[in-house]
This record gives sequence, structure tokens and C-alpha cells, in this order.
Amino acid sequence: MRPILRGTFERADAALGFALSRLCWEGPEAELNDTLNTQPALFAHSLGAFYMAQMSGELPAPDFVAGHSLGEFSALCAAGALAFEDGVKLVRERGRLMKLAGERAPGGMAAVLGLQPDALREVCAEVSAQHNPGVVVANDNCPGQIVISGGKEAVAAASAIAKTKGAKRVLPLAVSIASHSPLMHSIADEFAAAVKNTPLVTATIPVIGNTTARPITHPDDIRAELNAQLTSPVRWTETVQWLGAQGVTQFVELGPKDVLCNLIKRTLTDPQTLAIS
Repeated sequence: MRPILRGTFERADAALGFALSRLCWEGPEAELNDTLNTQPALFAHSLGAFYMAQMSGELPAPDFVAGHSLGEFSALCAAGALAFEDGVKLVRERGRLMKLAGERAPGGMAAVLGLQPDALREVCAEVSAQHNPGVVVANDNCPGQIVISGGKEAVAAASAIAKTKGAKRVLPLAVSIASHSPLMHSIADEFAAAVKNTPLVTATIPVIGNTTARPITHPDDIRAELNAQLTSPVRWTETVQWLGAQGVTQFVELGPKDVLCNLIKRTLTDPQTLAIS
């Protein structure tokens, strides 16, 4: 199976015009942790795991696919809507633009544990009325775990108020890029142009969109989803709940670690989960 993973990274190297694989295997770590490189590295890793699982017979044909934030691009590739080479170039451009947005308007993010989504949205609205840039809910990950994103001062203020409203913990994230927030608006047009120029076809497997928590397959809907995702929240809790309502009981996570498996376990009752890395 190892040649499949190596071959996947060789395809990424050829598409990008530099040795992403060497950066992954040898570092330097600081350069790999630059979102410009992290995003294509994660994309290649998750697709490499997908191809290996397919070839080994471990992975049955999925009824649906979904990915969290960057993972949505991997899901689109797995669903046949996005070619690997086009995908790795698009996520590299996404990383470049998001880094640029962070340089133009540095922001922050924080994980809020134990507060209801509506209560946290009210906190964000209250703080945003007093701070510019404001703060929004960025990721609804699972019941009891929500990430907020926005201007540094606004995130700090919302974090403090959230604690007074009953949040069990608030954990600042070590980032300077306010993902899935209005701070990404400055690069929205450039990213939309990149999405427009990326070939897409109808997905052969329904992809559950981050911003709608509903299945999409048509290229026009996929482009709209990717553009909206840049500044809109990831509705992961609703995504998993929708899949559960369709009778899905088996979930396979492809990529590093088992973060999504753990989120799914906190959302549904007794799901069967498997992480393949």
C-alpha cells in the first residue's frame, strides 16, 4: 500500500511544481505548518489514505461523503467531482489567499465548550455591535463544542462573556487567521475566480455541504458551496445529524488522527467509526 501513498504525493509534486512530499517527510516543520503548505499536504494525505483504503478493500463504496472545512475538498475529489491535480492546486491557492487575508487583517479563533449555539450566536452579535471587526460562530463541531472566529479583540471579548453565560471552558486557538469569518471577505473575489477556473463535474456520490448540511452534486452548487464556505460557518453537527437521519451508522475518517470520529461519537448514539491514516 505504501507505493500508493508515495504515488499520490508524487502526483501532488508534479501538479504544484515543487517537492511537497519532501517537505512532508523531511520538513522543516515551520515551513510545513505554513497554511500555504499545510492545506495541500492535508489534501494529499487524506486522498492517499482514501486510495489505499479503496485498493485494500477496507473501504466499502460510500453512500455519502463529507469533509470538515478543508476536508470538503478531499470529499469532492473522493466523490469524483474534482480531479486530484486540480484539487491540490486549488487548496494551495486557498492556503495562499487565506494567509494573505490573515496578513491584511490578523484575527483569532477560540473553542467554546458547553454553551448552546443560539446562546453563543447572541454573544457574538452583542460583541460585534461593539467591535470592528466582529466575531462569529465559525464551526459547530458537535453538541457542546463550537469555534468562534473574528477580530482578536472581539474573540477575546466574546470568550469572556461566554464564560459568564455558562461556558465550561474557552480555549484560544494558536492561529492568526480567522477562518470562516467575514475577515476572509478581502480574498473572496480572488478565491471565487480560482474556483471558477477549476474544472468540476457532477459528483457520483452526494457530498454533504459544510454551509447547508445537505447533499450537493451539481458543479454549480459545488462552486456556490466552496465560495460560501470561505466566510460561512461549518455546520458539522447538522451534517452528522442529517446523515444519521438517513440511516447512516458507519463512518470512516480518512486523514491524520481521529478528530471527526470523536465529534461523530458526541453527536450520534453508538455510531460505528473507523479512522484510516
